[in-house]
Amino acid sequence: MTISDSASGSAASDARPHFPLTQGREKGYQRAAVDVFLARAKEAFESEPPTLDAASIRVASFPVVRGGYRIVDVDAALARVEDAFAQRERTAALSQRGARAWVRRARAEAQVILDHLSRPVGQRFARTGLLTWGYRIDEVDHVADRIVRYLRDGDALSAEQVRNAAFRMQRRGYREEQVDALLDATIEVLLAVR
Repeated sequence: MTISDSASGSAASDARPHFPLTQGREKGYQRAAVDVFLARAKEAFESEPPTLDAASIRVASFPVVRGGYRIVDVDAALARVEDAFAQRERTAALSQRGARAWVRRARAEAQVILDHLSRPVGQRFARTGLLTWGYRIDEVDHVADRIVRYLRDGDALSAEQVRNAAFRMQRRGYREEQVDALLDATIEVLLAVR
């Protein structure tokens, strides 16, 4: 699989958009920013050693503008690109360190996540200030419980489900950056054990 196959299929021409465009007042990702990032990702994937990794793909962000690429389509393509990078990283690590070292590392990362999520419901992450907004606590705790059941009990959970987790906001909610970091770590574990 190549990065261009993962991202958007084959484009007939550079003038034709790589993804569907938003219509009317709807906003989407800025076309040029997405195109530049995906070209950089393709180049990085084909270089040896790669100059980007799966985590870099996961945290990519783009300006939002009218007439941009539809966000859902770009995010789906980025998920496939991230998967391709993660698979390459896994293959390289297995050949360099062996399967036991790879499994040990994945287990250690999973244990860190479990330890963090063993905190009481409503206290798993730092809270925002009294007048500041953060992620809704009950919604984050629901996703956290699913992650615990996956790591502890083997319940089904996919990287895509974690990537698609979205939370409404509330005053004195959980701090976004802490929740996002734990979700990223969970995705890394999910991709490592595929």
